Amino acid sequence: MKPPSIETLLRRQRVGRLATVDTRGRPAVIPFCFVYDGKVFYSPLDEKPKGVAPDKLRRTRNIVTHPEVAFVLDHYEEDWDRLWFILVRGRARIVRSGKEHVRAVALLRRKYPQYRWMQLENRPVIRIAPWKVRHWAASAPAGRPQRRAGTKAVQV
Repeated sequence: MKPPSIETLLRRQRVGRLATVDTRGRPAVIPFCFVYDGKVFYSPLDEKPKGVAPDKLRRTRNIVTHPEVAFVLDHYEEDWDRLWFILVRGRARIVRSGKEHVRAVALLRRKYPQYRWMQLENRPVIRIAPWKVRHWAASAPAGRPQRRAGTKAVQV
């Protein structure tokens, strides 16, 4: 069975880990839901309970002051022949309205049924334009000795 393409993994994966950096260089990592449209990634600042308003969230403040971000998508199994990860580095910005915001909300609702009942129209969306994508996957087919696998940069 042929493994899925990187493009397929970017579109299908349900959750990733988003890393931002504050003005003092301190990293913050959180799980995040996202959608990929083939060029950019979108993630909502949704209605799940949060202690502060969307503009006061650490990730929002970090993106506004330091827009370079990274995130990881990965898959783990005890069968290490099936491991993979994708590391995306990019530039983020907050989208609050307009055609791009409307399109991002529609894409997010298509991927995540939970968003269909949230008022995402009134919530900011994080937009991430990737500038570097690295992919790694265990390369040995099942039943063969494990070979060393490396990472490779991928154009998206």
